[in-house]
Amino acid sequence: MTSDITRPVALADQLASLRLLIQKTRLALQSTRYELPSGVLENLVRVESELDRIGKVIAITEAEYRHRLALAEISQVVNSTLELDEVLCIVMDNIVGLTRAERGFLMLKDEHGNLAIRIARNWEKETIHPNEAAISSTVIQKVIESGDAILTTNAQEDPRLSGQASIVAYNLRSILCVPLKLKNDLIGVIYADNRIRTGIFTEAERDLLVAFANQAAVAIDNARLFSSLKQTLAEVTALKNLMQNVFASITSGVITTDIEEKITLANRAAEQILGQSSQKLLGRLLDEALAPLSKAIRPHLLIVRRRDAPLMDLELSSTLPSRGPVDLRFSLSPLKDETQHTQGIAIVVEDLTERKRLEAQRQLFERMVSPAVIGQLDPNKLQLGGRRTEITTLFADLRGFTTFSEKLSPEALVFILNRYLAAMAEAVLTQEGTIDKFMGDAIMAWFNAPIPQPDHTLRAVKAAWAMRTSIESLYRELPPEAHLAFGAGIHVGDAVLGLIGTEKRLEYTAISDSVNTAKRIQEGAAHNQILISLEAYLRVKDHVHARPVAPLSVKGKAQTIEVLEVFGLR
Repeated sequence: MTSDITRPVALADQLASLRLLIQKTRLALQSTRYELPSGVLENLVRVESELDRIGKVIAITEAEYRHRLALAEISQVVNSTLELDEVLCIVMDNIVGLTRAERGFLMLKDEHGNLAIRIARNWEKETIHPNEAAISSTVIQKVIESGDAILTTNAQEDPRLSGQASIVAYNLRSILCVPLKLKNDLIGVIYADNRIRTGIFTEAERDLLVAFANQAAVAIDNARLFSSLKQTLAEVTALKNLMQNVFASITSGVITTDIEEKITLANRAAEQILGQSSQKLLGRLLDEALAPLSKAIRPHLLIVRRRDAPLMDLELSSTLPSRGPVDLRFSLSPLKDETQHTQGIAIVVEDLTERKRLEAQRQLFERMVSPAVIGQLDPNKLQLGGRRTEITTLFADLRGFTTFSEKLSPEALVFILNRYLAAMAEAVLTQEGTIDKFMGDAIMAWFNAPIPQPDHTLRAVKAAWAMRTSIESLYRELPPEAHLAFGAGIHVGDAVLGLIGTEKRLEYTAISDSVNTAKRIQEGAAHNQILISLEAYLRVKDHVHARPVAPLSVKGKAQTIEVLEVFGLR
């Protein structure tokens, strides 16, 4: 943003010259000895008065022009980058220049919900040293508690701040502080002040800064989201590049109207978002220009007009002729002049289409991979291998499924299979286990990783018992021919958990002899039987009812496996 907005003074200067000429003419005529026609002097006085009125209108128009241009330029500059630190720096420099402040501070909530200064800049676009960051904590606290902006033209004499130590000690004068909100959640504040001059800020600057703060909050949120997604999905280079390209193209559109709702300004971002050139937008009624959206926006515009107050973060989904389905966020504000008279409407448009698509992709990814596993992965340090830890492994499968599948169509078969697998998966997740994979009609899960669980073996037994109960409940919903049995095997021991495969195709799984043992125990289970190894039983013997069964002789092991059947929980 430029440091100084060019002022259109030519017309104002011409009016001043004309007013001076008329004044001189009137004075000269008043001193003449000749008799003047009736009404000449009165008409000159009226012309002078009219020129005064026109001059005031020009001043208002000048301020309106300055604010519109500032808001339009800020919206483009702030969204020109998605690197968080760079966004914050641009935000602060524009605020200081826009409000003519001496200093500006941007504070954001940290992970604990406490406000911390993220960026501090002065009017020379220099970073302020922490030792010089003397600000009014009272003003900031009032903004946090009320959620409203605070403006004081002289903090030393403001009764709201009387006797506050920071005001007196730091000799604070003009202060302007506004909240940073995202979907009505306060994420920080913007604080600007001048320690030398009083009366620097007006309500016009306050309203403009409030509108800008909402844009800044969206830009900061976009930057945070971009950073989060980049860290989470950095291992997939192609997807990472796609996200960078998508987020680099996100911009804010700005549209303003006059009091009759004719569009007077539409920036380039608005053209791109709405799929219309400025030539087609300017001069048209808002309802006509935004025809696909006007029906949804109209009630909110009426609320803004009736309340004469902004309406922020209005999200709408629609279909635009030139773009198809889109998701947009609107912020509607009264466009006010320096005298606080409403001159029209200011509309800020954010394109959320790509962002929502990426959020859907992330949600799909989290459905495919356990969220607990995702949280353990550092996309910047992905490598093959894993770490050794003790886990309880649970295998369960359906009995008679192969024969049953020969009688059904693929669609019907998948429907029945999903009902059973869903019941089995729900039992594991209820006990906070990690589902490793589905293998046809079988499920593999483990407990005690990646989140430690002191009672992990008992959780596995409870999950298996819940599977049995859920499957029996399914019998009441499915036809008799679809009543399938299940068998489960549980064993505890050390395993290596990590990434197995190649750099092009990875799988997060558990590998060890103890896992193989659990699988062999499951293969030895009978109709609706839950078998656990002796090692597992010793961990849970005070919590389950179990009876010994014949040791299992399994492939690959020289010795038999001692197992017990669980027939109840205590």
